[in-house]
Order: sequence, then C-alpha cells, then structure tokens
Amino acid sequence: MNIHEYQAKALLKSYGAPVADGVAIFSADEAAAAAAKLPGPLYVVKSQIHAGGRGKGKFKELGPEAKGGVRLSKSVDEVVANVKDMLGNTLVTAQTGEAGKQVNRLYIEDGADIARELYCSLLVDRSVGRVAFVVSTEGGMDIEAVAHDTPEKIQTIAIDPETGVTADDVAKISKALVLEGAAAEDAKSLFPILYKAFSEKDMSLLEINPLIVMKNGHLRVLDAKVSFDGNAIFRHDDVKALRDETEEDSKEIEASKWDLAYVALDGNIGCMVNGAGLAMATMDIIKLYGKEPANFCDVGGGAGKEKVAAAFKIITADPKVEGILVNIFGGIMKCDVIAEGVVAAVQEVGLKVPLVVRLEGTNVELGKKILNESGLAITAADDLDDAAKKIVAAING
Repeated sequence: MNIHEYQAKALLKSYGAPVADGVAIFSADEAAAAAAKLPGPLYVVKSQIHAGGRGKGKFKELGPEAKGGVRLSKSVDEVVANVKDMLGNTLVTAQTGEAGKQVNRLYIEDGADIARELYCSLLVDRSVGRVAFVVSTEGGMDIEAVAHDTPEKIQTIAIDPETGVTADDVAKISKALVLEGAAAEDAKSLFPILYKAFSEKDMSLLEINPLIVMKNGHLRVLDAKVSFDGNAIFRHDDVKALRDETEEDSKEIEASKWDLAYVALDGNIGCMVNGAGLAMATMDIIKLYGKEPANFCDVGGGAGKEKVAAAFKIITADPKVEGILVNIFGGIMKCDVIAEGVVAAVQEVGLKVPLVVRLEGTNVELGKKILNESGLAITAADDLDDAAKKIVAAING
C-alpha cells in the first residue's frame, strides 16, 4: 500500500524527522489560505499522485511547454495561479505511463534554501535478510540515471535487527553522504528515527529523494515516498486510514476484497492461475508466442468456487482483454472446483472473448467433464504450451 507525500511527511514528522511546514489542499479555493499559513516568501506546490518523476512530468491538458508537477512560487498569488493550473488536470510522468494520473490534491510547502541534494532510502535487503539504508551523494530527479550509469555512487548499509541503528552505522551512512558539521549532528538522530518508523510501521520502502543539506548546514526531508507491507496493514489502523483508492486500479481494489494476488498489466490476454511461479511461467509463454499478459492473477492454492468466479469477473471487466487463459495445476485446489467457478462466472457475466482452459492435477478428468458438458464456448488445452498457442491463435483469428 502506498500513501501520498504529505501523508508520509506527517508520519515521519510524528517520529521527530525534520520536515518543512506544509498544507494539503483539495480545491483551488483553499490555496490562498493554505499559503498564508506558511512563512514564505518561497512556496512549493506539489502534485500528489502515487508516482515518481513529478517534477519532470507534463500535464496533458496544458501542452508540452507547461511547467511540471512540482512548481516553485514566489508569492501567494503565484501559488494560487499554479494551483488553478494543476488541480484536476492529468499529470504524465515516466512512472505513470501515457495515461497519466489526475491530480486531485496538492501539497503547498514552505520553500528551502538547498545547498546539497542527497538520496536516502530504506528497504528490505533480501540478500542479507536485513533492513538496509541505500544512500548516495547524487540525490534529486536523476537518481535512476545514477543507478544505471555510476552504481558505485550508491552505497548500501545493512542494519542488525538486534541492535538497530548504532553509532557505527550512523558514521558509515554519514561518511557515504559526506556529512559534516550540523548535518552530521542531525544524522545522529535522523537515521535512527527513519529506521524506527520503517520497522514499527511495517514499511516495505521509505525513500527520501532528496534528503537535503540546507544552506544553514542542517538536514531536511524534502520529499518522501512510503510503501507499506500489505500483509501487515491489519496491525495499523492509522495507516489503513491513509489509503487513497482513487490512486489504485479498480480491479486491484476488487481483487483485494477477495484476497486475490492481482496486478493489472498492459497486455491483452487475461490470466487466471494458481501459484505465483506458475503465473510467471504462464505470462512468459504468452510473451514467447507474441502477445502480452493483461494481468498477473494468482487465485492461490485453496480458493473456492466463489473466489474463482470473482477472479474471472475481474479479468473480464478489463476492456483491454481480448482473450483469457486459465492455467490451473490442481494440488490443494481441485480442478473440478476451478471448472465450477469458471462455468458459474461465464454464465453470470457472459463470454465475449475466447477462453482457453488448461487443467492438470487433482480431479482433472472431472474438471474437464464439467467444462465439456457446460455448453459454453470453452477451448480445452492439453498442456501449457498448447494452451498458449490456442489463446494466441484465437485472438489472431
């Protein structure tokens, strides 16, 4: 689960991190009053969407010459003008794709005098099984280029979970970021704060880009991106309350209600599979035969008829889907249960695109019998390769 920048900053501020004053707004009428609450004379108006690259992004409605999704303003009047320009329009960034995302909320923040821009993130480093700081002196909008072109400028410091962030860890991170004076002193409290927030709130990612050294020598969290482990949200009602469903795919929201592992993709073949590995193999073979998967959908090992039917409905609700491939290996999940769920879903929502079903495993013959006797236009497949060929051929006509 992701949250907006202003929400992430409020969370970090509650732990004691140095964050500038700011006000979130949802309508242009709020702009002047929000800016008046800040010291000024420099303000920053920031689009609040769940995507990076906002500063370099462009608004669809405003043309290629328009400013991006993060704008400096030197007066309250300029704040108001930028708010009117941005709110309600569609921001396209490198991470949103061509469709972009509509900006429904903005964050007006007090400006900062920046001396240096740094990069700092925390994530779970699976290679060592620990939370790690990933830091670089090359912070800012081009961190992806840094990672690609000069990876040696990015350093990773793993934290021992039994000790937390020690003075030695702080020294290593500070050395990697070349922090001195007031910034080095600030680091002694900031890095343990970030680790505590990450651990206590079950985050999967905490990215501060940039973490800045201001001209007065002190550190400040200038931007913040936070993602939470979805499996741990039940422990954090305060975090759950921050969810903005308008930023999420409606199909993924519906899938979460049924505890389905579903991710919308850009292709045209809908997939329903049980098991993440089998799902990946299914998507790979679809690509091998020249098409693209429209989704990752893992119904899990113990799904019932209703869950299978729900997954099928979600897949068919995607207008991009031109064909559907169901690939099930029946172990804990029985093939006849899958067949019953597919038949029930097709009978309820109809079948407007080709459907190929490959079943193998427990009760496979019974499952095939249910499909064959359903009277529906379902194509059976003998194996995964056969299934992929048949769905691709069906779409190609």
